[in-house]
Amino acid sequence: MASHATYEEQTAAVWKGLGLLAVVTLVEVALSLLKAAEWAKGYESIFAIASILIIVLSIYKAYFIIFEFMHMAYEVKGLAMSVLLPVFLLLWAVIAFFYEGDAWKNNRETVNERNRMEREILPNPGQAVGAGVEETTTMD
Repeated sequence: MASHATYEEQTAAVWKGLGLLAVVTLVEVALSLLKAAEWAKGYESIFAIASILIIVLSIYKAYFIIFEFMHMAYEVKGLAMSVLLPVFLLLWAVIAFFYEGDAWKNNRETVNERNRMEREILPNPGQAVGAGVEETTTMD
């Protein structure tokens, strides 16, 4: 039979976990404020690094909360995978939706560009192509 931790050990582990989450959250907030600072506008590489760090720290926090506070670390592997697989599918869906949305945005920009070109060709919006040429009709 597996040995269980005492109440004091469990309490110390919870406080240690909360402290770790607090530190990670403070670092995330500091990085977010750094990205929003006026003086840092010219440093795109800092923005990229800060964004990647924020993403990594957020994933770490989610991992820590799921595996420690939701006790997934102590469950059988099959149960843990049945929880993680939908999370990965959700992440895949979010990435796919962003990709699809970007494609729609690019297509919309192409349509707007074509509309702008048509407005330059036809200065009067109500004028149809060839409207300046008078047609003669003969009636017999």
